[in-house]
Amino acid sequence: MLISQIIRSKPQDGVITISPDATLADAAKLLAEKRIGAVVASEDGVKVAGILSERDIVREIAKRGADCLQDKVSSAMTRNVFGCSPDDKTDVALQTMTAKRFRHLPVMEDGKMIGLISIGDVVATKLSELELEKDALTGMIMGY
Repeated sequence: MLISQIIRSKPQDGVITISPDATLADAAKLLAEKRIGAVVASEDGVKVAGILSERDIVREIAKRGADCLQDKVSSAMTRNVFGCSPDDKTDVALQTMTAKRFRHLPVMEDGKMIGLISIGDVVATKLSELELEKDALTGMIMGY
């Protein structure tokens, strides 16, 4: 399956972003309100400056205490962001996520972010594919 198929199956609300100049407290509030695990840092909602995850915030609090919540998102976000293309296969995205230990990948087209996928999205897709394959094989064996 292709990444574009995952993107089409997701709600069309767009990718939730935050300014790199926002505070970590603002980001934590946004993550909690939207019930998401990561937010893309972007000035314009299209170009990716970085990704900030719950883990990034927890790591900063563990290192420096709650005072870090007044720091900018840019101070804790992952800047070296790996993305994928809508034409990539889900296996490629899963391999990237596993190898790089990322749970979220922006989907990029012509240098612009068009979506965001999570490891949960990819795993759910893979499970669905396996179920279809199982059903097809069962049908072949049983003759229906």
